[in-house]
Amino acid sequence: MYIDNLRLLVIVFVVFVHLAVTYSGFGSWYFKEGRQIGIISSAVFGFFQSFTQAYFMGFLFLIAGYFVPGAYDRKGLAGFVKDRFIRLGLPTLLYMLLINPFILFVQLDLYWIRPKPDFVSFYADYIGKLWFLEGSGPLWFAFALLIFSLLYGIARYFLPKLPDKPDRRVEIGLKEAAGLIVFLAVSTFLVRLVQPIGTSIINMQLCFFPQYIVLFFVGILAYRNNLFARLDYRCGRRWLRYGFILGLVVWSAIMLFGGALNGEFLFNGGYNWQAAAFAFWESFVAVAMVTGLITLFRDKYNYQSRLIKILSDNSFAVYVFHAPIIIAAAQWFHPVNLLPIGKFIILCFVTIPVCFVFTHYIARRIPILRRIL
Repeated sequence: MYIDNLRLLVIVFVVFVHLAVTYSGFGSWYFKEGRQIGIISSAVFGFFQSFTQAYFMGFLFLIAGYFVPGAYDRKGLAGFVKDRFIRLGLPTLLYMLLINPFILFVQLDLYWIRPKPDFVSFYADYIGKLWFLEGSGPLWFAFALLIFSLLYGIARYFLPKLPDKPDRRVEIGLKEAAGLIVFLAVSTFLVRLVQPIGTSIINMQLCFFPQYIVLFFVGILAYRNNLFARLDYRCGRRWLRYGFILGLVVWSAIMLFGGALNGEFLFNGGYNWQAAAFAFWESFVAVAMVTGLITLFRDKYNYQSRLIKILSDNSFAVYVFHAPIIIAAAQWFHPVNLLPIGKFIILCFVTIPVCFVFTHYIARRIPILRRIL
C-alpha cells in the first residue's frame, strides 16, 4: 500500500515540475509563459526542478521494476507481454494519436506553421511522416517502460527459473549504496558526453537513462530479495535528511562556482568538472531520496484513507491526461499580472484537484479507458 502512496506522490510532482517549466522556462514543455524571472525565482525554480528531476522519474522506474517479476511469474511470457501492451502500449498510443495532436492543433494552434493547415492535412502529415513517434509527451515513460519490460520478459524466457526465496547475500549497506552512487554517476557522465542534458531521441532524454535502467533493475532485485522491507528506518531518515540538506548545499556550490550565474551551463555534459560534479550530485540525491522515502512511507504512511485510495487509483490516469489540463490552465491564467512563481504556486493548488476530478469522474468512466488506466 505504501508503494501506491509513493507512486501517487511522485506523479503529483510530475505535474508540479511541468508547471515549473511553464513559468521558469527551464527545460522542455509545450507551453511556456516566457516572462523574465529574477535571480531569486531562478534559484528557487532551478533547485526545485534539478532536485526533483534527480530522483523522481528514476523512482517511478524503480517502483515499476519492483512489480515486473511478480507479473511475469503469474502470467508467463505471453500473458505478461499482453498485459504490458494494454497497460503501457495502449496509453502511449492514446497520447501519441489523440492527446498530442489535440494539444498541437487546438491548444497551441500550430503557431510555428503559417498558414495553418486544416486538421486533416496536419494529421495526415503527423501520421504519414512519423511525427507521432516524437509525440509521446510525458508518456515517453510508459514507452520506455514497455521496452524495458519486454526485454525483461525475453530474458526471463531464456534464463533458468529464478529462486523464489530471498537471497540474503544481496546486501543493502552503506558500501553498496556508495557503489551504486558511483556507478550511476560515472555512467551518467559518460552518456552525457554524447547526449547532454537538453537532447533527446524519439522524445527520450537519454542523458537520464543510466539512472532509469539501473533503478529498474534495482527494483527487480528488491522484489526478489525483499530489499524494501530490509531497509533500516533510522538509516532511511538520515538518507532523507542528508539528501535534501547536502543536495541544496552542493547544488548551490555547483551553480555558484560552475558558471551558472554567468549563463554557462557546462554541467549539462562534456569533459569538465561541472558535468562530473552534477552527475555525482544527481546520483547521490537519487539514492538518498529513494532510500529515505521508501523507509518513511513504509513505516509511517502504509495505509490509505478512502480519498487517498481514490487518488492512488487515478494517479496513472492523471499522468496520462495532465498535460492538456495544465496547458489550458496556464493559457487561461496568462493575462493575469502576477509574478511567475506566484502563478506557479496557485496553479499547483488548482490543477491537481482538476486533474483528479477529470480522471475520476470522466476519463475512467469510459469503459475502454477504464481498462487501460
